[in-house]
Amino acid sequence: MVSAFAVGAAVDTTPALKPDHCVIEGRYGRLRPIDPARDIEGLYALSHGAEKDSQWAYLPLGPFADKAGFADEVRKIAAVTAERVFWAVADRQDRAVGWLSLMRIDPAHKTIEVGYILYTPALQRTPLATEAQYLIARHVFETLGYRRYEWKCNALNGPSKRAAERFGFSYEGLFRQHMIVKGHSRDTAWFSMLDSEWPQRKLAFTRWLDPSNFDADGRQKVSLGLMNRLIESEGPLAFRRATLADVPAILALKEAAYLPNEVLTGNASFPRMVDYAQSIKTEEIWLSEDADGLAACVVVEMADDPLIVSLAVHPRHQGKRYGDAILGLAERRLRDLGAPHVTLYTNFKLTQRIEWYARRGFQRTHVKEMEDRKVQYMRKD
Repeated sequence: MVSAFAVGAAVDTTPALKPDHCVIEGRYGRLRPIDPARDIEGLYALSHGAEKDSQWAYLPLGPFADKAGFADEVRKIAAVTAERVFWAVADRQDRAVGWLSLMRIDPAHKTIEVGYILYTPALQRTPLATEAQYLIARHVFETLGYRRYEWKCNALNGPSKRAAERFGFSYEGLFRQHMIVKGHSRDTAWFSMLDSEWPQRKLAFTRWLDPSNFDADGRQKVSLGLMNRLIESEGPLAFRRATLADVPAILALKEAAYLPNEVLTGNASFPRMVDYAQSIKTEEIWLSEDADGLAACVVVEMADDPLIVSLAVHPRHQGKRYGDAILGLAERRLRDLGAPHVTLYTNFKLTQRIEWYARRGFQRTHVKEMEDRKVQYMRKD
């Protein structure tokens, strides 16, 4: 008898690139190589003030007894090694206000970790603090070609765990008695982000970092944690954010949901014509699953004219009010993201669908005449 066994999906085995020193420019600052001669004095002053004990509490070393010991450590980490590469986080004046590193580098398996992060008070709670994480993640996925990006921290380090979730990492579990750090036992919380998840995470980062997300006093209008929300629920449905790995299933769901409409309209439905590998970069895509696969999908776009791009429920769930659930999620997401109104559109011939939206508060605004169809636009404040 031949035994059967399951294996994972085949992947490109070309190794990822090893990180090296480079400058990564941002809007609020930059990541650049640490320059000991230039940075030691300022970094020591910023990292050894009144808050030094809390700043260094969960790092493998520090705080340092004197500047000489700190300088020795900075000189060590400034050099590129096979184990880790450090960047200074520099503000608009190119002053180093913290550092971070890529470590546990495994190009063959395309796995890498961000760690040994030092954020001084001059960096904490600033747009640059978030931008630095965006810049290094983008470098990992888009330049170096890694498929798994890790964040690990002491399980007692609540701020670090909250930061990981805010930045879009998924919690994977607790490694008990994983390390001994500064003479103390450490349980380690593990988080990760995958290359297939990066498009939706990048969308959240770029939205949050946009100057329009800050008021005249520099306060954020919408939090990154909300933009990076990975799980939602509405009515009877639980939702998660889509990944690139979901694209084939999304296309199959759209086909099942929209083909019946095409008998009435005589046109291919717009949602079946979309390249979802591209739309996932610019639009939020939320999915609900059951034992047989995708049950529902909603696509929303936060733009000048906030838009519910498409709604889809698998025919096997008709009559269960799933449509109300996905419409409710779409409206709530856009409202939470700051939209004052929401627009949607549907084929002019789908009169029952138009009436269904009208019963839920959407007003007809205009009809767009296209070469092969008429499209009814609707709006809800």
